[in-house]
Amino acid sequence: MAAILFLSFFVLLLLGLPVALAIGVSSLAALLSEGVPLMLMTQRMFSGTDSFALIAVPFFILAGDLMAAGKVSKTLVDFADAVFGFLKGGLSIVSVLAGMFFAAISGSGAATTAAVGSTLVPELKRKGYEESSAASLIAAAGTIGVVIPPSVPMIIYAVIADQSVADLFLAGFLPGVVMGVGLMTIAIVQAYRRNYPKGTPFSVKTILVTFKDAIWGLLTPVIILGGIFSGYFTPSEAAVIAVNYALFVSLFIYRDNTLKEIYDIMIRSVITTGVIMFVIATSAILSWTLANWNIPTLVAQWVLSMSADPYVIMLLITAVVLVTGVFVETASALIILTPVFLPLVNTLGIDLVHFGLIIVVGLAIGMITPPVAINLYVASSITGLSLEKITRAILPYLFGLVVVLLLVVYVPILLGFSG
Repeated sequence: MAAILFLSFFVLLLLGLPVALAIGVSSLAALLSEGVPLMLMTQRMFSGTDSFALIAVPFFILAGDLMAAGKVSKTLVDFADAVFGFLKGGLSIVSVLAGMFFAAISGSGAATTAAVGSTLVPELKRKGYEESSAASLIAAAGTIGVVIPPSVPMIIYAVIADQSVADLFLAGFLPGVVMGVGLMTIAIVQAYRRNYPKGTPFSVKTILVTFKDAIWGLLTPVIILGGIFSGYFTPSEAAVIAVNYALFVSLFIYRDNTLKEIYDIMIRSVITTGVIMFVIATSAILSWTLANWNIPTLVAQWVLSMSADPYVIMLLITAVVLVTGVFVETASALIILTPVFLPLVNTLGIDLVHFGLIIVVGLAIGMITPPVAINLYVASSITGLSLEKITRAILPYLFGLVVVLLLVVYVPILLGFSG
């Protein structure tokens, strides 16, 4: 049964079938081989999406899309430029900081890349920055979008692993900041090597003016995350509040979107949500199939037979996560890998929130590793550069993010975990 499940899944992927359908059809084939009633599929698909925590997913997606389509991203970029633009290669720092700011609003890597890239790439090109390097930096910064909360993949992981969304959000701050610092360090080194110019001259007046314009965007994560961590509302309620706040800012503060444009944004968000929820529904069948035939336990026993050293085992898990992220998009990979590795992680005594960070950061890196590199495709569409040019330029940032991932895996004390 396991052979049918995995072989059919990979064959269907190679044939170009969408991941959700590949998961569903391969699970169906495995169940039919064991004579399981087909009614079970609809039952598991319904129960897989019947979770209160998942209510947050469509609302965070919509809030991020609303913010990305308006002036919020531009005001955040202008504020970051006023603060750090005077440094040599300052626009590189601004690119990462803007990505971190927007990550705390959108919960999406692609949305972060699109919002920051559409605003900054023309300015970077005008100032003499190498275009492929600038595009790759913004794509790399976009990976922080699913690590700094709110994060859609963290919500999905929380549902699968039965963990607190608020705990995952709280734990995601520091890894996201470390990712940003790592990217900024590499960007500064490149700025000095390539003699990039300084940006906006330092001016307290400019900082105050841009801060005033950006305050509505800066307040978004304060309202969302402050409300969650203070206990005023749940993550699902926070997602609804985020949408209402985004609509208020868009319609009455910046007045940057018409009702027709907001309707179009909602349609795009519904499509994105539909894809994610269908993946979750079909993956619920896969998870049940794996659990019913004890496949995760067998995987755990097989890995433990190779080595009893937890450091070696975690290196193997990390390698699998990174390789999977190369070929499978983030949400699908998360849903496939989490139930497989949970028994093994429990055996090793690793905190499940810590493991959630490991798998989310690892799969976030997959957003910049072709062929399934959504952030690179977004950057390519913004700049008009070929995927090959951006891929070559992304290598230093990719290396930096892998180093951060290893820190998350092996130095959990820095993240507040006992290890």
